Amino acid sequence: MFGMLVRRVLAVLMVVGAVSLTGPGGQRAEAASVCSGRPAKAVGFATGELRVYKKRQYVCALTVAKRPGSVRPMSVSLQPRGGRAAVDSGRFTRQAGPVTVYALNRCVRVSGAVAGKRASTGWMLC
Repeated sequence: MFGMLVRRVLAVLMVVGAVSLTGPGGQRAEAASVCSGRPAKAVGFATGELRVYKKRQYVCALTVAKRPGSVRPMSVSLQPRGGRAAVDSGRFTRQAGPVTVYALNRCVRVSGAVAGKRASTGWMLC
């Protein structure tokens, strides 16, 4: 009897914990900075900001909306020179990404968009 009660309480706590982690609307809870490493570049545009981070051999990028809240199309693309682009696109409320690529001794180019307005970098981190 006591064991069954403990299992029920644990099941409820697991469900409550899952709801609090995902937040309202089933979205992930995000930290202030989801990319590790040092900020390499930030490019602002009318509806958001494109952020690029560098850590040793890896480069990470994300696009953040200037005014989060409403669902709108967003995307981020990160391409190492000579490699395939890592892309995250869809309808988001706050950010697209992060996307990470291996870029040891390689240039990268980054582009991002929020609600039809976009920004991009040329080849950088060469």
